[in-house]
Amino acid sequence: MTRKLPPLNALRAFEATARNGSLTRAAQELSVTQGAVSRHVTQLESWLGVRLCLRLRRGIETTPQGAAYAATLRSAFDQIEAQTQRLRTRSIDNTLRIKLPPTFAIRWFVPRLARFHALNRHIDVQITTSHQQVEFDRDDVDLCIHSGAKPIPGAICRKLFGEILMPVCSPGLFKAAPPPQEPADLARFVLLCSMHRGEDWPDWLGTAQIKTIDGNSGLKFENSALAYQAAIDELGIVMAQRAFIEDDLRTGRLVAPLPLRVRTGSAYYLAYPRSRQDSPLIKAFEQWIVQETAHMEEAAA
Repeated sequence: MTRKLPPLNALRAFEATARNGSLTRAAQELSVTQGAVSRHVTQLESWLGVRLCLRLRRGIETTPQGAAYAATLRSAFDQIEAQTQRLRTRSIDNTLRIKLPPTFAIRWFVPRLARFHALNRHIDVQITTSHQQVEFDRDDVDLCIHSGAKPIPGAICRKLFGEILMPVCSPGLFKAAPPPQEPADLARFVLLCSMHRGEDWPDWLGTAQIKTIDGNSGLKFENSALAYQAAIDELGIVMAQRAFIEDDLRTGRLVAPLPLRVRTGSAYYLAYPRSRQDSPLIKAFEQWIVQETAHMEEAAA
């Protein structure tokens, strides 16, 4: 059966007008103009064929029919608001809001997310990405993955894995030129890196004791995930973090032409505020991600 209801905006405008006793205050509540509220009320009266309120110099006065109609609308809107709030609260209770560094999200987390969802189908995951360090008292997140030399002060932090740098590239890059046999041979290739990781090439080259190559030259990208894709597309050799290219090495999309690995002083941490340490959602996520990183380290070993 088709419902025969007046326009919703007209109902809202009249209910707000009757409750406030003023077109002006109703307009302020609904964030519209006074003229718009007046037109909606007139439209509703025309649709019903009934005078609902009287425009007086001191404001608005509802007619007996208008007062009864407004009371019914108020009750209906109250029920809708209450049920909406219950649904929103239930949704929030099942939502885990996670903030991640962009490359960690793209190259490590998203490929594994299906496994977490299979184990925790009752949890809705919301993902945001940023290079900025989280501020739990300001950011609308439950937990984060923090990348840095130190944990986040004041938060509960659990180290997941450290950073290991290694140069990788597409095997197709060597169709026209032989692969490098030693670090100095990298001078023949374009170096790729993220603008957020400008020290990776200089650190690796410094460990390799190579002073003839400028580690700040080459192509730079907004994040490492783009730099890795550029390497897959044969633009050059990228200084990669091992954890983010394991699958590419396994499938042959990328190869490591030189054996030197350099461990940095930074690491990836799971972090969340102390006020949320008893959250079942966070506990479930922590248990899962610790297992995932342990499996990754075992496979790499």
